[in-house]
Amino acid sequence: MPVAALHPLPAVVGGAGRRGVRRRARFGLRASSLDSSAAAVTTVPNGVTGAPVERKARVEEDAAAVKEEEGKKRGLEALYDDGFGGVTVKDYFAAAKAVSRDDGGPPRWFSPIECGRPAVDDAPLLLFLPGMDGVGMGLILHHKSLGKVFEVRCLHIPVNDRTPFEGLLQTVENTIKHEHDLSPNRPIYLVGDSFGGCLAVAVAARNPQIDLVLILVNPATSFPKTPLQPILPLLESMPSEFHVTVPYLLSFVMGDPLKMASVSIENNLSPPETLQKLSDSLTSMLPLLSELADIIPRDTLLWKLKLLKTGAAYANSRLHAVKAEVLLLASGNDNLLPSGDEADRLFKALKNCRVRYFKDNGHTLLLEDGVNLLSVIKGVNMYRCRRQRDFVTDYLPPTLSEFKKTFDEDHKLFHLALSPVMMSTLKNGKIVRGLSGIPDQGPVLFVGYHALLGIELSPLYEEFLRQKKTIVRGMAHPILFGTKFESSRQELPRVDTVSMYGGLPVTPINMYRLFERNEFVLLYPGGVREALHRKGEEYRLFWPNQPEFVRMAARFGVTVIPFGCVGEDDVLELVLDYNDQKNIPGLGEWIESINKEAERVRDSVKGEDGNQDVYVPALLPKVPGRFYYLFGKPIEMKGMNNLVRDRKSANDVYLRIKSEVEEIMSYLKRKREEDPYRSIAQRALYQATWGISSQVPTFEP
Repeated sequence: MPVAALHPLPAVVGGAGRRGVRRRARFGLRASSLDSSAAAVTTVPNGVTGAPVERKARVEEDAAAVKEEEGKKRGLEALYDDGFGGVTVKDYFAAAKAVSRDDGGPPRWFSPIECGRPAVDDAPLLLFLPGMDGVGMGLILHHKSLGKVFEVRCLHIPVNDRTPFEGLLQTVENTIKHEHDLSPNRPIYLVGDSFGGCLAVAVAARNPQIDLVLILVNPATSFPKTPLQPILPLLESMPSEFHVTVPYLLSFVMGDPLKMASVSIENNLSPPETLQKLSDSLTSMLPLLSELADIIPRDTLLWKLKLLKTGAAYANSRLHAVKAEVLLLASGNDNLLPSGDEADRLFKALKNCRVRYFKDNGHTLLLEDGVNLLSVIKGVNMYRCRRQRDFVTDYLPPTLSEFKKTFDEDHKLFHLALSPVMMSTLKNGKIVRGLSGIPDQGPVLFVGYHALLGIELSPLYEEFLRQKKTIVRGMAHPILFGTKFESSRQELPRVDTVSMYGGLPVTPINMYRLFERNEFVLLYPGGVREALHRKGEEYRLFWPNQPEFVRMAARFGVTVIPFGCVGEDDVLELVLDYNDQKNIPGLGEWIESINKEAERVRDSVKGEDGNQDVYVPALLPKVPGRFYYLFGKPIEMKGMNNLVRDRKSANDVYLRIKSEVEEIMSYLKRKREEDPYRSIAQRALYQATWGISSQVPTFEP
């Protein structure tokens, strides 16, 4: 990737990225000086300094670029290429070395050119506050993906700069105040890596009136407890001739070398190919450690250690004043800081803190394999363009790299074992394999049976994205999006995946707004009662008696598609259900307590259909059978406006849809007996003959 020296722009010009301007592609970085009177000086990659560019000319260029972009439709489509995975740790070393040459300037901001222009309107601002290296390139693996949805700027602290902690704090504070004055309703994200975490906490504590979102990555607030404390005095007294040892001391805290070397290695390689690629990557990376001495010389390292001590003390004394949203990313294998224990402490000390715990990663989390910062932000529903998150308009579609990570890696064996069969119904009533019976345009409402624990969702999401590049917005219980039951050692849960692939709380207003935007919506009228059913209740519908969705669907002319799926009884056995657990001393009381605290849904519905209590069923896996899906004949609601006011007619349509779902499941249970490949053994034999990626046949519809 191209790397150039810094291109400073006055801070008073504000967010050039937000205004739709990108400098010429030959420059790797674009930056703003904090001195508003400074003229811009461009330095090309060969180090030759060009002529000054006056502010007036830049403003005119900005205005021309904005005018040129007016009227263009912007946005992101499903499975867009976010560029994640194309940059490695070697690129970090190259970029860090290029920008670490001391130019005598003060700390300043730069915007990486590879971030490009945000593809969403009114994208929030993201400021990266670097760790101990100070060069500001610690986010390099994420520049492209974050640049699609944020205006990204990174703080660069020159190698020989000796600005004290309070001075750096003032630098960040001046910027967020200026940006807040320009756009009071736009949130500002502060991504603080290690030392940068101290800066982020301090800024938030001093500016509670500004809408800030803190993302703290192994924050150095725990520096007083670092396991390196015993060797710090030795480092200070080390003779300068032993400067060569500094890189190897630093390599100890850089993180997991295997995870760093694994970045960008494809996951579909054979074991021998993967081992060879990993060996080559590791071999080429190790010599780069000597370059750390140029990035962080001995005197600079000693100064940074003093900054760490000062910054940690300053931030810790002001934790009580932090009002901002906080997302804490903590590594369980951090050799520099006790980040796991610090997550426990900050989770309790900060008022609005959530944690995602990476137990196998090291200190340099953002430079290690398998960590996509944008995916984490999306998974915890913390991406927003305004003061309050909007589950409809602030939703970001899954990217190509996320799709591959989820379905070609994480869920691959699960889907391979289930070998799901997807069928749909054409307008003439013919049942075909695949999703050709599903309309290409919304609004569409899928209404169906909710299998145990929602086990049917993952294959459904995958096939709609793979076959139609369509996002299905699933309406889910609000408890999935709450924070009451999270912990300080919360690893990436399944709920984060639900959010990433379109899940949102089930409310009338959310459904209304999705229909308004012609979205594809998934609704389970049976809700939690159906997904957490009791023994012997497989494939039974627990729908309420009133037509909850029909009248709204009629108002928007929605195409309603009833569907069913069977196969849960071939995969899981329910050992302890709700009734069993309610009779167990202690466990029954715990179920009652969590349901009292959880947001209630459908309290007005009487009887068993309205019992939406949440519990965790005890399950045993079975030798997997097969999952079967059938989407019924589309029901066109266009032209049925009379249903909006005619409750009886609406109820008739509602009962018809419910009856069709029941008929679909009866059909699937009957037809699966005719499938010669229902057994996993038969499917394995078929794929061993025709290839693992071959589609396994099934019954004739």
